[in-house]
Formats: sequence, C-alpha cells, structure tokens
Amino acid sequence: MGSWSFAVGFLALAGLALGGEDPPDQPKKAVDPALQPITDDPALPRVLLIGDSISIGYTVPVRVLLKDKANVHRPPTGCGSTATGLKELDAWLGEGKWDAIHFNWGLHDLKYADEKGDLVPVDQGKQQVPIDQYEKNLDELVVRLKKTGAKLIWASTTPVPKGAQGRVPGDEGKYNEAAKRVMDKHGVAINDLHAFVAPLRGYKAIQLEKNVHFMKAGSVELAKQVVAHILKALGK
Repeated sequence: MGSWSFAVGFLALAGLALGGEDPPDQPKKAVDPALQPITDDPALPRVLLIGDSISIGYTVPVRVLLKDKANVHRPPTGCGSTATGLKELDAWLGEGKWDAIHFNWGLHDLKYADEKGDLVPVDQGKQQVPIDQYEKNLDELVVRLKKTGAKLIWASTTPVPKGAQGRVPGDEGKYNEAAKRVMDKHGVAINDLHAFVAPLRGYKAIQLEKNVHFMKAGSVELAKQVVAHILKALGK
C-alpha cells in the first residue's frame, strides 16, 4: 500500500522580499491530497465520499484500491455535522451524475462544543446536534441524496475511545441506532464501520489513543471495507 502514502507538510517559502522592504512570504500548508479535485475517466462510474476527517483519512487509499474501477470524489473539506450537511449538501453534490454515494455524519453531531462551536470538555459545553434533531436532519439528508438516483451507502459512526476529549464513549452507539432507523426506513445499505472497527482495536494498533482519529494503517483497513461496499453497490 506504499503507493498511496503521502507526506503532508509545509511548502517552501515562495520567495524573499526584494530590497528588504517586504517581509518574506509565510509558509503555506500543503493541501491534503484527499481534498484535491480529480479528473474523471468518462468510462468509469462516479463515486462520492461524504464524511468528516475519518473519511478524509481513507479517501486516498479508497482511490488507490478503486483505480481503473471508479472515479472517487469527495467535498474539499470535512463535512462536519448533519446541520452542516443540510447547508452544504447541494453544493457538494454539484451538477454531475453520481453512481454511488458513501456517506456519514455523527462524530461532529455528538461532540460537545461551546457557544463558538469549538470542542470542549463534556462538562463545559453542549452536544452539537442532540440525537432527536440528528435523526430528523439525517432523514432530510437521505431524502435529498435519494433524488440523485445514486446507490446510497451509509457508514456507521466509528468508536469513541475512552479519554477522547469532548465526546462520551458509547454515544456513537445511540446515534448509530438513530441512523439505522433512518436507513431502514429509506432502504439504504449500511456499511457498519463501527462493528468492523470494534474488534480490531483489541489486537491491532489502528486508532489513536484517547482520540477518535485513526493511524494510517487504520485508515487503510477502513478503506478496504468502504471499497467492498462500493463495489457491491456498483454491481462489481
């Protein structure tokens, strides 16, 4: 899987100021390859990944695994909570036709934030999107996604480890139950990433300690599962 690995760092200074009158340019952070646009091969189906930083982590390995099988796109950002999704979904979908859409919202809905929306300890904030509102938002999002005519795949929210700031371990299970009700109602396929990840955490180092994010090896494992569901949806 070395072909998909990449370095994320800082670009070199663009140049020095002339004559000492202007300060040197500030270093510019490189754009994550997962967020860069791709050029479609018109002979291949189009797939859209929607999700937060967990999905950003597995985007590049999904593209590698689906090379010559599908054009894999994603919004050039983390997709935040369902509240963000309701505001931005039309822009993310664009005008093109989608053959399959693999999507998730959850970790940003269940997190605790202050009045500015910043992640804070549980006792210092409120959940970004309470579970009842989450279910309503998700229902509305699925109705919109179904209008695309694409094969839809819901990815359940991955585990919240003990010690993860701003989130309560186990809340993801409650949100996943709410999401399952919505998906069952609309006949949407489910990629149960939570059930996939949970046993792996016992014997593989795939998720960061006290952190919802995954190591590169963990993102690759997630990518394999995502690809399997996408190929099934595409009938391959």
